Formats: sequence, structure tokens, C-alpha cells
Amino acid sequence: MNVTTVGLDLAKLVFHVVGVDGHGKVILRKRLKRASVLCYFANLPACMIGLEACGGAHYWARELRRLGHQPRLIHARFVTPYRRGEKNDYNDAAALCEAVVQPQMRFVPVKTEAQQDLQAVHRLRDGLVRQRTAAVNRARGLLAERGLVLARGITAFRRAVPGLLEDADNALSDLFRELLAEVYAEVVGLDGQIAVYDKRLARIAADDSACRRLQSIPGIGPVGATALVGSVGDASTFRNGRQLAAWVGLVPRQYSTGGRPRLMGISKRGDKHLRTLLIHGARAVVRHAAGKDDRLSRWIRQLQAARGTNVATVAVANKLARMAWVVLSRGEVYRPTEA
Repeated sequence: MNVTTVGLDLAKLVFHVVGVDGHGKVILRKRLKRASVLCYFANLPACMIGLEACGGAHYWARELRRLGHQPRLIHARFVTPYRRGEKNDYNDAAALCEAVVQPQMRFVPVKTEAQQDLQAVHRLRDGLVRQRTAAVNRARGLLAERGLVLARGITAFRRAVPGLLEDADNALSDLFRELLAEVYAEVVGLDGQIAVYDKRLARIAADDSACRRLQSIPGIGPVGATALVGSVGDASTFRNGRQLAAWVGLVPRQYSTGGRPRLMGISKRGDKHLRTLLIHGARAVVRHAAGKDDRLSRWIRQLQAARGTNVATVAVANKLARMAWVVLSRGEVYRPTEA
């Protein structure tokens, strides 16, 4: 069987395979159970395998690579145009088989186990942050129904609630005080758990040379540095810093026709968590630019005066992504320009 290209439709239990020869003729259609996938591909001649970038795809790509194959991960958005007929598993596999050989196709880099470990830490930490935000918002909503409006933010909540619990004149019932105390204790507990993850990320960043170099960039700390290493990995897969910024979703969307370019807001593609961290870091850089006289700070102040703080913040986040590409791809530290 002279199979040169394979499309593998991933699933939890049942996988579907479509393979073609060098002339593009379908010569293989097979349904595999999860336990027999690696055994089957171990007996198949080395070939290019297209997989959709979904849950478990990086694991399967690593395993197939160990068997001598060339796995390529493709975003689902780029596979859909190649699917013919109704959506089913064999048609999805055939679409992957066709998409993977397209010369202009963009592939998702296969992540290492170390990168996925870093992403696991970030996802668990992000889940705790979301739980804390949800708990605070619930409590603020319940307090507003009783005429007590708190300022937004975790810090304002931590400062206000102990006083509300001790104030006997705010007309809160005993039951509601108990509930509010429980929510406050939940938030304090989540603070402690998040702090544990922050310390873990700080240790990882201190031990990793790439993370240490990334922290030389203003606005990027241990959390941002580890997120970049976990998501980007080998920055040489991007030709330049703009490609990395576009991959994170920090470049304008484009809707051009008739030779008339039209740029809109940022695309917001890619890793939302990483984009959020870069924007938070950029916000800190913008906030401290007022008291500095280096080239970057002067550029920020000019942009802030012309376009506003929000636009300046996103522009700085874009610049941070480009700086990160230079640091990761060249193995250098950030060197600010004073002139």
C-alpha cells in the first residue's frame, strides 16, 4: 500500500483514517479504536499525517512523530473549506488529507510535554482567578440589592467586607452576614491557592533561561514569561515578530475590497490567555511611561496623546510580542534604546 498522505480524524474512542497515494487517489479508508491507533500507524510506511488542532492533538502528533511519520496540526478554521459533502468523520479525515498538502497552509506547532505542563499550571491558575472573580461579583450583586454598592475590583472587596460584617447599623440580617462571611472566606482561600501557583510559576521562570530573558522586557514578569514559553515554544517557527503578534491576535482585522484597504479592531485570534497577559503587562508599561524619558516611553506618551490610553495599551502589547519574538528566536536579552 503506497500511502503518502493521511488524514486522521481524532476522537475520544473511535478514529477515522483516509489515505491517498502520490496521485491523490483515495486508497485507504479505515475506522480505528483508540487502543489500536498507534499499532496501526507503526505498521504503515512513513507518511505525512494531517490532524485537526484539538484536544489531544499534540499528544498524538508526538506519538506519530516517534513512529517516523510527519504529523501536521491544522486549525479547524482552515480545514472546513476542504470538506466535501455533509459533515461526517470520513469527510473530515478526507478534508484533512487534502488540506495538509496545500503549499500555503499554516500549521500549528506541536507542543512538547514541558510546554503542556506549563500550560496546565496556567489553566489551573486561570480557573482559580475566574472562580474568585465570580465569587466577588456574586457578593457585590447581592450587596447592591440591599443598598450597599461596593467599588469594582478584588482589592476593594477585601477592604470593604470586614467592615460590613462588623457594622451593626447596616441592616444586614444575621443569615446574610453568615453568607457574606462564607463568600469572603472563599475569596481569601482562593487568594491563597492563586499565590501558590504564582510561586510555582516564579520558580519555573527562575530556572528557565528563556523565561529569564523574557523577564528583561518591560511589562513581562514570571507569569507572562512562562505563558509565552508554554504557548510559543520555538519562536523560529515565526518568520518575524509581526507573525507572532498576529498569531496572538494583536494585529488589526482587515476587510479590504476593490483595492481599498480597511483596518478594524484587533483580530483577537490565538491564545486568549496569553493575549490578556500581554495587554495587562502593556497597561503597566503605559502607566509608568509618564515618569520616564527613554525612547519607548516617549513613543507611548505620543501615542497616548494622539489615540488614547486603550489604543496605546494594545499597541504596546503588540510591541511586547515582537520583543518576545526577538528574545526567544535570537537568545538575547532585551536592550532598551535610550536615545
